[in-house]
Amino acid sequence: MGEANASINLNLKHPELFRDRAYVNGHWIEAKSGKRFDIIDPGSDRKFATCPDMAVEDVDDAVHAAHAAFQVYRTFTPRARADLLAKFDALIREHKDDLAMILVYETGKPLVEACGEIEYAASFTRWFSGEAERIQGTTFPAAMPGRRIFTIKQPLGVAAALVPWNFPIAMVLRKASAALAAGCTMVVKPSPETPLSALTLAYLAEKAGYPKGVFNILPTTLANTPSLSEALCKHPLVKKVSFTGSTRVGKILSAHCADSLKKLTLELGGNCPFLVFDDANLDQACDALIPLKFRHAGQACISANRVYVQRGIYDKFAELLAAKTRQIRVGHGADKGTTMGALTVPAGLEKVAAQVADAKQHGATVLTGGNRVGLNGGYFFEPTVIANASPRMKIASEETFGPLLALFPFDTEEEAVKAANDTSMGLASYCFTKNVDRMWRLFENLEAGMIGLNSGNSSAAESPFGGIKDSGFGKESGKDVAINEYLITKTGTLTLEGQY
Repeated sequence: MGEANASINLNLKHPELFRDRAYVNGHWIEAKSGKRFDIIDPGSDRKFATCPDMAVEDVDDAVHAAHAAFQVYRTFTPRARADLLAKFDALIREHKDDLAMILVYETGKPLVEACGEIEYAASFTRWFSGEAERIQGTTFPAAMPGRRIFTIKQPLGVAAALVPWNFPIAMVLRKASAALAAGCTMVVKPSPETPLSALTLAYLAEKAGYPKGVFNILPTTLANTPSLSEALCKHPLVKKVSFTGSTRVGKILSAHCADSLKKLTLELGGNCPFLVFDDANLDQACDALIPLKFRHAGQACISANRVYVQRGIYDKFAELLAAKTRQIRVGHGADKGTTMGALTVPAGLEKVAAQVADAKQHGATVLTGGNRVGLNGGYFFEPTVIANASPRMKIASEETFGPLLALFPFDTEEEAVKAANDTSMGLASYCFTKNVDRMWRLFENLEAGMIGLNSGNSSAAESPFGGIKDSGFGKESGKDVAINEYLITKTGTLTLEGQY
């Protein structure tokens, strides 16, 4: 293990961070099959590392290791768990430059965005180090005399985290920090595109002092992902599953967990609407929309997909948005000056191109962008804005997951709300207006788990994160609610003698 194994020199300050084996029970191991798979740099379509292709036969050892570790880790005091998370947090921040560079080559995002992800990710280790000591039970006055009723919270057991490729460090830490704070152990299956960042976290967790088996990583290929994930979901010793990904896969995993009634958190697709009213501050709305849409080339579940603009300011807003979008600089994530990198997977290019072609076929106007970018063989697409969008277009009903947004005109608030809610998904919605009455109506009437009110940022460690409808259930981050996903509530009823 080490940077020498990479065909692209990552120029890490600490080469020992580069880990290319699975991590189970405190050991760096190969798959039982001996097979490995390639990791590709999206910015150049070049192989730069390989990882073990873990499969179903590798799952049982990891789960049993996590279960055995749980018997010990569950006895750690809240202060001890908080101290471990604090040490983990400090190590992540100490090595943020190297972590960011690994992210650039795994995901394709620009270095500045990769650094931002590390800061965002570390906010969870910091937050949950505090939450570990805020776990508390309750007492209740009893209806019958001589009785006392109280509750305690206890960790569930082994948790499995199935993590996407778009924010691989942040998504691991958002799940793992809550689990570790609660006293659970974890088995993580990172995305096939981004296993190295998760393995680096395992190395830092080991350095922080986590006991063997508490934190385990199983990298695998896309081909083995369904069967390995199913094995984790159906394993009798796994008591909790947390998944971030598509609605289609979330429903499959939900079915896998149903037979054993596993506790499940699902953070699924978005197709998020963004509403701009006549009285909005257009610069504020535009400055919020640009990063919300084009961060990581539009590959975020909370990205704005459908932008509804009131007709009175439609042309002005479209012109302002297109001008600001043209300032985005596309390039390899490691290159200075790049503000938008490559898409992580080549399939993303096909989907964006298909949506642009469909929109043009149905009468849309491309204000800027609309084409692939030939650059070093990477997976690049121009940041694209289309006008005159209509409900007939694919972009109105399909989550894009790419650097394309569409502008839909509307006349009334009721019309905008109806259009925004006309989707099976309900992760996040955004609205911009200076009318406080309208703002409150929108907060109540938009069908989403998170509403940005004159804000394009709905995600923070202290803020509950999660959707409704086909965007899933359960909460990640936030006070009490996130850590409760990894806890059971046990009720005690005591009958006293000689007392009222």
